[in-house]
Amino acid sequence: MSIQVSNLTKLYGQQKAIDNISFSVGKAEIVGFLGPNGAGKSTTLKIITGYLQADSGSAVVAGMDVSKDALGVKAKVGYLPEANPQYYEMYVKEYLGFIAGVHSIKNVELKIKNVIEVTGLTLEASKKIGQLSKGYKQRVGIAAALLHDPEVIILDEPTSGLDPNQIIEIRDVIKNLGKNKTVLFSSHILQEVEAICDRVIIINRGHIVADDKVSNLKERGSLEEVFRTLTNN
Repeated sequence: MSIQVSNLTKLYGQQKAIDNISFSVGKAEIVGFLGPNGAGKSTTLKIITGYLQADSGSAVVAGMDVSKDALGVKAKVGYLPEANPQYYEMYVKEYLGFIAGVHSIKNVELKIKNVIEVTGLTLEASKKIGQLSKGYKQRVGIAAALLHDPEVIILDEPTSGLDPNQIIEIRDVIKNLGKNKTVLFSSHILQEVEAICDRVIIINRGHIVADDKVSNLKERGSLEEVFRTLTNN
């Protein structure tokens, strides 16, 4: 398994953001991670990527325990956080060069050229990030996450705030990534998840309430109906 989460718990004060959750994601699998606001999605993703420490349980990514080797995990993971922090005054290529330096990447120009092509940034590559639309800013974030050729891609709300055309474009990028990489991404857009994923994990109030193939869940109704039933409490 590329990702193995076992009995993971995280508390903020007395509140359990996630409560003893377990799931796994296999190699070259695209899995949607769903849940209402405050359900524990971002907390879980931050623990898996080594940006937040769990109170108990374990997360193993690419064979490495996150709590014991967070830096090693980060070298194997490409992460696009929900906020997608960037330096708007930097040019796209300049920013990707900066990220390449953080990862001590060799063959920098070739790597940047490749991720620019993969994410459809060719025509925007010489612009400042601040001049780009939100959809292209998201592409820059995904390009930065891919630059060090990670085994696992974690995307937190990658299409949040995008228009329908931009959503479709980012959806195609994610589908192409899933051909040879493990992708775990959170989203509020159920049509998007249905179009990309064979499998979804639904979390509610810090608990996993579903982990199944989309086709199996749809036997109980539309994905939207199933989601509402499982999370409306």
